[in-house]
Amino acid sequence: MKNIREIIRLKEICDLSKRKIARALGVSRPVVDQYLSGFYASGLSYEDIKNLPDDKLLEIIDNKKTTKNEKLQILSDKFEYFTKELKRVGVTKQLLWEEYIQEQPDGYSHSQFCYYYHKWQNTSELSMHIDHKAGDKMYVDFTGKKMSIVDKHNGEITEVEIFIGLLGASQLTYVEAVPDQKKETWIRVNENSLRFFGGVPRAIVPDCLKSAVTKGDKYEPEINPEFNNFARHYNTTILPARPYKPKDKALVEGAVRIVYSWIFARLRNEVFFSLEELNRAIREMLVEYNNRPLQKLKISRRELFLEVEKSELNPLPIEHYEFKSFKKLTVAFNYHIYMKDDKHYYSIPYQYRGKDVEVMYNTSILEVYYNNTRIAFHSRINLQKIYETLPGHMPPNHKWLNDWNPEKFINWASGKGHNVKQVIEVVLAKNQYPEQSYKVCMGIMSLAKKHTDARLDLACKRALYYEKYSYKWINNILVNKLEAVDEEQNLFEQPLPDHENIRGNQYYNKEDYNE
Repeated sequence: MKNIREIIRLKEICDLSKRKIARALGVSRPVVDQYLSGFYASGLSYEDIKNLPDDKLLEIIDNKKTTKNEKLQILSDKFEYFTKELKRVGVTKQLLWEEYIQEQPDGYSHSQFCYYYHKWQNTSELSMHIDHKAGDKMYVDFTGKKMSIVDKHNGEITEVEIFIGLLGASQLTYVEAVPDQKKETWIRVNENSLRFFGGVPRAIVPDCLKSAVTKGDKYEPEINPEFNNFARHYNTTILPARPYKPKDKALVEGAVRIVYSWIFARLRNEVFFSLEELNRAIREMLVEYNNRPLQKLKISRRELFLEVEKSELNPLPIEHYEFKSFKKLTVAFNYHIYMKDDKHYYSIPYQYRGKDVEVMYNTSILEVYYNNTRIAFHSRINLQKIYETLPGHMPPNHKWLNDWNPEKFINWASGKGHNVKQVIEVVLAKNQYPEQSYKVCMGIMSLAKKHTDARLDLACKRALYYEKYSYKWINNILVNKLEAVDEEQNLFEQPLPDHENIRGNQYYNKEDYNE
């Protein structure tokens, strides 16, 4: 009887676990559990039984029925029902007590009701927490340990990441093997988990990994913009766990430990040659895991999900999320931004020159935002170092250029001479900004007004010879009247001057060579 009293004291006063109590007193854990169960069933506190005679205490521990035990038994029979109901949105212990007291007018007060329920919760060692409301949060993370796949051909072993997502109320769990923790992989596997659950919770709770959180902070963490955009698509929000606050992610940490023993351990001797094979095996284990009854609750995660949580999830959008990347760029003086990924220039309305803008893009489109307002939209182009200019983005004094095209310039140039046409074709063929090419062409052909078409054609001939096609070069030729000089005649047909060091071709005659 001394040991029985000590078991109750260590639990009630010292708050030790059953395992520690068993170790301290040298008894088995089932014995500790048996005595504590009898004590809790009595509805008494440690102070109530501390001075009771041994025979009276033994009677209580042996669960001898009394009026008080019967009342407690009626209440205890409802504890599993209360646990499920508390997961419904808006349901509180106060509401459940009011419903209970309507059925049992002579039942326990609200404080006793809560006391006995908390005692039952502690002794039943439930693996779930009652503070998670249905449809409220999905907890996501990667496991610390990894699994592996083997290359069939060379036997090379590649480690892969294991993702876990679970709903807070029902603990329905999703597990998937992925190649890495990159942003696109992270977003895709989060989407897979939402599709697996068949709905969207009000918040997603990740750890502070880089794919989810750009900068972790206790009060204002910076969410990765790609992940934030994913949350907007699915009409949910991101609530990162606080750094160094393990309680914020206790549920998923517990799930990770269970997955280690339920999936990792059971597949430890299996060899997988691809991610598809590994994920197929994981899905089979996951079905069994989610259908396994929770300890003491006599209901599985899947059943609890269907009963209390599925209806609380928001509906999935019809379209899957298309991954988009984000960049912050400054609009150049010529109202274009340069996309390094494409090596291409895209126009922005000229009013935003010098402004910092946010660029959102995927494989096919590019959108530009300023102050949360979209100001430009382009189809992505793979041609390198080319300008994409929309007419609506140009200032009024530039719009007249829209009436021009390369064919017009070539036709115009052909009327001024064959050499002029060739120069214009070369200028237009260069990988330049179109407006800049047109300006050079117009500048070259405008020289004919001052110097005549014939002189311009000769100047262009000289430019072609030297492969210099700029307006300044051709203008200098005309200004200095060099267009009429024949370069080959100038170099090779003019007679050489007399000089004592110039021997002449007669110096190298055949006879001298033979000697």
